[in-house]
Amino acid sequence: MLQIPSQLLRRYIDFITRNGIQKLQQTYYVKWLRYYLDFCHKYSYRQDDGKSLSAFLQKLQEKKQSEQQRKQARHAILLYGEIFFRSSGKTVDNSTTGQNNQATFIGPTRNKQLCQENKGVAGRVHAPDRGSLTDKAALRKEYGADWTSLYQGFQDAIKLRHYSPATLKTYTGWTRKFQTFTRSKNPDLLTVKDVKKFLTNLAVEKKVSASSQNQAFNALLFVYRNALGKEFGKVDGIVRAKRKPYIPVVLSREEVDQVIAALNHPYRLIISLMYGCGLRLTECLSLRVHNFNFDMRILTVHDGKGKKDRTVPLPDALIEILKIQLERVMEQHEQDCRNGYAGVFLPGILEKKYPNAARELIWQWFFPARSLTVVPDSKERRRYHVHQSALQKALHTAVKKAKIPKRVTSHTFRHSFASHLLLANYDIRTIQELLGHSDVRTTMIYTHTVKSTTLKEAKSPLDF
Repeated sequence: MLQIPSQLLRRYIDFITRNGIQKLQQTYYVKWLRYYLDFCHKYSYRQDDGKSLSAFLQKLQEKKQSEQQRKQARHAILLYGEIFFRSSGKTVDNSTTGQNNQATFIGPTRNKQLCQENKGVAGRVHAPDRGSLTDKAALRKEYGADWTSLYQGFQDAIKLRHYSPATLKTYTGWTRKFQTFTRSKNPDLLTVKDVKKFLTNLAVEKKVSASSQNQAFNALLFVYRNALGKEFGKVDGIVRAKRKPYIPVVLSREEVDQVIAALNHPYRLIISLMYGCGLRLTECLSLRVHNFNFDMRILTVHDGKGKKDRTVPLPDALIEILKIQLERVMEQHEQDCRNGYAGVFLPGILEKKYPNAARELIWQWFFPARSLTVVPDSKERRRYHVHQSALQKALHTAVKKAKIPKRVTSHTFRHSFASHLLLANYDIRTIQELLGHSDVRTTMIYTHTVKSTTLKEAKSPLDF
C-alpha cells in the first residue's frame, strides 16, 4: 500500500486539527486518506476526477464497511480536497500517484445540508462543486454509467443456461473488477480495447496466474456476447495465457487413513465417501437420501459438473456406517416435521411442481446442517446441508494433526481415488466414467501421479 509523503501528511493533520477533528479520530482520517490514494493509484483514477470519490465509497460498501465508516471516509477525503485543490488555488500534491493535472475535485462552496449530514462524524464538510467536476460533457456521458442492466442481463443469461451458482459468482466478480478498471464506462461504449487493457493490467501489474487470466477472459467474453450483444471478432493483441501442466497432489493410502482418523463425525464419513467414490466436494455435500441404493450398492450422482449424472459403486467398508447415518437422518427428519419446519431446499422450481416434496424423506440431505436456516423473505425455517467452509476447516485441522507434509484439500481425495485405481491397473476409460470426465485427456493427468510400470522394450505378442 502507498505511504503518504511526510510533508503531505503533516499538512493534512494540521488542517484537520484546525477543523475540529479530535486527536483520537485523526488516526482514522489518515487511514482513509491512505486507502483513498492507494485506491486511485491501483485503479488508475485521477484524484482531480470527482468520480474517484464515489467509486472509492462504492468499493468500501462492497467491502462491507458500515455507513458510519463510509461517512467518515467521505469527510476525510473532502477535507483532503479542500487543502490541495482549486479552492486554495493550488495544484494537487500528486507525489503519491504521479499525476500533475490541475485539480478540479473540490470547490469552495459550502453546503449546510452536507455539514448537518456529517455532524456525527465531526468537522466541517465542504460539498463538491458540481460545475468543476469536469469540463467535458462527453466525459460525463462516457464514465460513471449505471451497470445495473448489464449485470441483470448476463445473470439472466447464466441462469437460462443453468450454469452453477459458483460460475455466476465468479463471473460477477470479474465483471465488477472490469467495471472498476474502466471507471464505470458506459456499457454501450465498451470495446475490445478495454478488454485488452484490462487483461494486460492483470498480467503485468497484478501478476495474476494464467488460470485467473483465462477465467477473466471467459467471463468478459460471456458478458460481451450475452449481455452487450457484441462479438470480440478478431482478438489480436489479447494473449491467452498458457497454463502450466498441473500435477495434482496425491496421498498414499496410509496418509488417507491418517487424515480420516483425525476427523470427527460427520466430516470423517464425508471425506471417506469422497475418497471411496471419487466425488467432488459439492457432489458429496449435496447428496440426498434417494441417491443411495443399498440393495444394489450403488450411489447415483445427479447434476454433477456440467449437469451430468453418473453412478459409482458404494465401498463395502462404508455400507454399515452409511446405514447408521441414514437412521440419524430419518430421526432428525421426524423431529423436524413435528416442529413444523418448512422442509429442505430443493433445486430449481421442483417445489412448485411438487409442493410436498421438501418435507418428504427421500429429498432430505444425507449430510444435513446442524441448525435450521431462516429464509429472509418468507421467514420459513428450512434445512441446508453441511457447509463447505465447515468441512474445509475441519479438514485443515485434521491434516495438521496427522502431520501430513502435503498441501491437502478436499479435492485431493478425488485425485487420490483416481491415482490409486490407476496404480491397481484399472483401465483409464473405466476411471474416466467413474470420475464423470467428458474427455479422457482430462483423466490422463493421473498417469503422472503414479509410478510407471510400462515396459519400454518393444516386443511381439507372439513372444509373450
